[in-house]
Amino acid sequence: MEAVKISEQEIINALCMYIADKRQVAPTDVLAELMYDDEYGFSAEVEVNGRTQILIKANLIEALRLWLEERGLDPFAARLQLELHEDEGIIAIATF
Repeated sequence: MEAVKISEQEIINALCMYIADKRQVAPTDVLAELMYDDEYGFSAEVEVNGRTQILIKANLIEALRLWLEERGLDPFAARLQLELHEDEGIIAIATF
């Protein structure tokens, strides 16, 4: 099995592209911050044109699947797992 590690910055970039596509704005117009809470798990806060939205883990996974597809990888063959690391922050592991 092949594993691809997706860094925190790459996750943020994927979220910016995902939201930009949904809102029909440039990815540079999107601000994103990843979050982790013991009770709620992984989420993100995104801001576009002064409006803030909270994304749940399912949205993060959807954005990562689009990111994988843009790199020529099969997004639905991948098992995606989000992890919180003390040194690296929030990362994702895609296992094929």
